[in-house]
Amino acid sequence: MSPTRLFLSGIRAEGRHGARPGEKDVPQPFVVDLDLAVDAVDDSIDATADYRVITDTVREIVEQGSFDLIESMADAIARRVASIPRVVAVTAVVHKPNAAGRLGIDGVAAAATATGGTTAGG
Repeated sequence: MSPTRLFLSGIRAEGRHGARPGEKDVPQPFVVDLDLAVDAVDDSIDATADYRVITDTVREIVEQGSFDLIESMADAIARRVASIPRVVAVTAVVHKPNAAGRLGIDGVAAAATATGGTTAGG
């Protein structure tokens, strides 16, 4: 089977990120969307990337990391998810809802892409 596109949308987590004074004092919401190319070798659950591992990885980075820029967070998420078995490539889009309201716009987001391995072993 050739790589297949997989989309995981609306991964919500709270974290202490931001470049402005006080932004890291209190956790704030972030939403992550992933566009993945996965190496699904056959029609079985074990033949694709593990959605739970991917989601848990994203939440861990948002909740435990500390970034000034959502661009840096998107890059860290993309690189880490790309290292998960069967993930060929990933684009991570990080949304920072609170920043949009402060600016009077509909949204603030950053995206980063990384490539990974294609086998079950990584």
